[in-house]
Amino acid sequence: MMEYSEATIRFLAFIAIFASMAIYELWSPRLEREEMKGAWKSKRWFTNLSIVVLSSVALRIVFPAAAVGTAFHAQSQGWGLFPAMGIPPVFAGIASFVILDFAVWLEHVVSHKVPLFWRFHRMHHADNGFDVTTALRFHPVEILLSMFWKAAIVIALGAPPEAVLVFEIVLNGTAMFNHSNIDLPERIDRVLRLVLVTPDMHRVHHSSTPRETDSNYGFNFPFWDRIFRTYNAQPELGHEGMEIGLKEFRGPQSAGLLWALCLPFRRG
Repeated sequence: MMEYSEATIRFLAFIAIFASMAIYELWSPRLEREEMKGAWKSKRWFTNLSIVVLSSVALRIVFPAAAVGTAFHAQSQGWGLFPAMGIPPVFAGIASFVILDFAVWLEHVVSHKVPLFWRFHRMHHADNGFDVTTALRFHPVEILLSMFWKAAIVIALGAPPEAVLVFEIVLNGTAMFNHSNIDLPERIDRVLRLVLVTPDMHRVHHSSTPRETDSNYGFNFPFWDRIFRTYNAQPELGHEGMEIGLKEFRGPQSAGLLWALCLPFRRG
């Protein structure tokens, strides 16, 4: 049943979380800047939403099975570490979730450190604003590479399909949450970031200051950054004073769809 409804489940979860964060942003925005309102915001939203549609289409064409379909196939073939070791499904599911989260954290670090991967990932960071749609702004090529990486981990582990589905929904949901321009009370943020990456925590990663960009790589769990010493509690200039995006790409041009898609192929 899940094999046939996986796409529907993920789509409904996406719509519910996206709508919730978008409404929260309107009700209680964390930052109010030129880039995040008016015509500039409309252009950004059109571009970022168009990119996620293009990425979804590319994924369905190139890799229709995606991570969950890969998990079903691996299960049917008896592939992977957990089946070979006879690990009970519940424990295999929990371990798969944690290992996949680390794999995504590691992938994110690599996308910043390896120049070829950075050329594609920098499109995400070139957004001069920071809101729920920024979570959708990943180049289609990067989305495909990410899916192949996750699928390889799923096969190697023999991850249960149910755990992979839950992970994919949670990953997408937390990405939209921690990219959202929502004003969480400081006391809630302080407690929440002990177990979950919060918007204030991830916004530091979108600073144009290289030292801050090179921090807070997590999407779900915050402890990977603490373990590997890439955690940065607050931006040096504060959230109101920090510059979001990349210093070399400023202005409304960064909100253009064609400009964004062609960015990886530009010199420099």
